[in-house]
Amino acid sequence: MLNEKAIKIYLRKKFRNVSQIKIKKLGAGVHGAGFLIEIKTPKGLKSYVVKTLMPEGFGHEYPSDRAGIFLLDMDEFKNLPKHVNAVDVLAEMKNGSIKSIGGGREYYLLMEKGEGQHYFHDLSGFAHKKRLEGPDMEKIKAMASYLAKIHSIKKDSKTLYWRKLRDTVGHGECLMGVFDIYPDKALPYKEMTDIIKKSVDWIYKLKPKYKRLSQIHGDFHPGNIWFKESVNRSIGQSVNRKNKKVSSLIHPFTHSPIHQDVDFILLDRSRGPWGEPADDVTALTINYIFFSIKTYGKITGIYLEALKLFFDEYVRLSGDAEIYKMLAPFFAFRGAVVANPVFYPEVTPGQRELIFRFVNNVLDSERFAPEKIADLIQGKHKNL
Repeated sequence: MLNEKAIKIYLRKKFRNVSQIKIKKLGAGVHGAGFLIEIKTPKGLKSYVVKTLMPEGFGHEYPSDRAGIFLLDMDEFKNLPKHVNAVDVLAEMKNGSIKSIGGGREYYLLMEKGEGQHYFHDLSGFAHKKRLEGPDMEKIKAMASYLAKIHSIKKDSKTLYWRKLRDTVGHGECLMGVFDIYPDKALPYKEMTDIIKKSVDWIYKLKPKYKRLSQIHGDFHPGNIWFKESVNRSIGQSVNRKNKKVSSLIHPFTHSPIHQDVDFILLDRSRGPWGEPADDVTALTINYIFFSIKTYGKITGIYLEALKLFFDEYVRLSGDAEIYKMLAPFFAFRGAVVANPVFYPEVTPGQRELIFRFVNNVLDSERFAPEKIADLIQGKHKNL
């Protein structure tokens, strides 16, 4: 629907001495609708068209998708001979007003500053430990608890679920886009092609699972998870100031005690608020595999312990035992990320081979089994 009242207010500000404004719907198609705008001014009648886009399908689901399309139109209509010009890009605000966002050369995001230490610090520190310590386990449990909580919020939209599957393989920031920035000869094109083809097969295998659509973070990797050193009393800690005694309360998500130092803040939620929970799960857990391969040349020790603990906790809290059958294409994307020389130049060719052995073997398996992960990494694969 077009907010005609707000559009008229905008037009009266943009065009001085307007005596009359008429708005008429021209028609609608699969992508959107068009509206004729006729404005009477002292210089005569001016005619314009306002275009809208439907919010379902074609990658238009989020307002930012539609804004991106219109901003590209604003930039490029004028650059093609004989094409009509775009006049402005309009945004309808929460209060119903209309404002211009067209004509920008670049756009910026202003955010709050996050405090703490990212989880990569912990993963690096695991290399110097023989087993998980109390704070390590509490952090893993806190992350599993958090994901189980947000993933419990569901949405009924086949379109959005399918979009997340499609984007995982084809988006410029996901599998194919990550492969496109690999340096020449870092990975043969045939190997990339085989992984992409198998991932597409998985996408169509998972399409009937659209009822799993959940609230997600979208890029839940260690660089976006910053643990705070101070106690966050709002999620389970109280302090008796007289005795200076810290007592554990109950986590509001899991109804279990929380370690006094466990609290984190998240950065850079990406690629839409809805998707398959496996996207968040693999974004984190690929790093236990990655750091173990970098440290030991296999998945073992503290990293294997951490991986198993996370999955045990996540499945226990979420009740989502089906997650093990959903992970393959998401592990393929995240494997391509951690094996990418642009992101991680320290990774050796041998380590990269192990990562992609894992990726290929996961894609060839019906179900990911954490207890058998050594076979996925050490076992030979026909493509390697």
